[in-house]
Amino acid sequence: MAQFRLMFVAAFLTFMAIGGFPSFVEEMKIFGRERLNGHYGVGAFVIGNTISSIPYLCFISLIPGALAYYLVGLQKSFDHFIYFVILLFTSTMLVESIMMTVASVVPNYLMGIITGAGIQGIMILNGGFFRLPDDLPKPFWRYPMYYIAFHKYANQGFYKNEFEGLSFPNNQVGGPPTITGDEVLRSFWQVEMGYSKWIDLVILFGMVIVYRLMFWGIIITVEKIKPLIKDYMAASPKKS
Repeated sequence: MAQFRLMFVAAFLTFMAIGGFPSFVEEMKIFGRERLNGHYGVGAFVIGNTISSIPYLCFISLIPGALAYYLVGLQKSFDHFIYFVILLFTSTMLVESIMMTVASVVPNYLMGIITGAGIQGIMILNGGFFRLPDDLPKPFWRYPMYYIAFHKYANQGFYKNEFEGLSFPNNQVGGPPTITGDEVLRSFWQVEMGYSKWIDLVILFGMVIVYRLMFWGIIITVEKIKPLIKDYMAASPKKS
């Protein structure tokens, strides 16, 4: 049951960040006008957008995170709660980065939300909850989608934060009276236990940087391609 609660946080609380897509589209329009006027560059826009979103993301991670954490009976220690909130914040920022990347390619509200929701849905399905990693089809779904999906690392971070160091009654016949949380994670949920929960957090933060760089690169590429397309269209002979 605790596994489902943590998956719900990793998947559906972060899914709410898709609702910010319309504002991303408007920000892109404003940036386009101000960019033409030479007010600032692409790097300043990406950095400013990232910094300005941090207080809001902290707020929506802390309040719903506290409600979700304490009401469902997860570990009460403060350090576990802080890790939970930081991981939720990083995952939410990652979803926002994905939607910003989508907004730079698909400026239409409806198509952008559909595209972002589709990307999220595929990642959720490959996050290791609905099907265990060893049960995923090897082509595409396991390699590379399972390792690309950020839910893999979010789920693992939440699982390790909650179950490492605990012991549970063992219901298996002939087994020891108790079983450790580490063994549950490794044997039943197929969590990669070769590294700590902090590595999962670092990987998610690295993915945030990668998607922000993708956002920056797409804007630069579009700026270079648009004049070429206009020149090509102007040079093309018009059909009578």
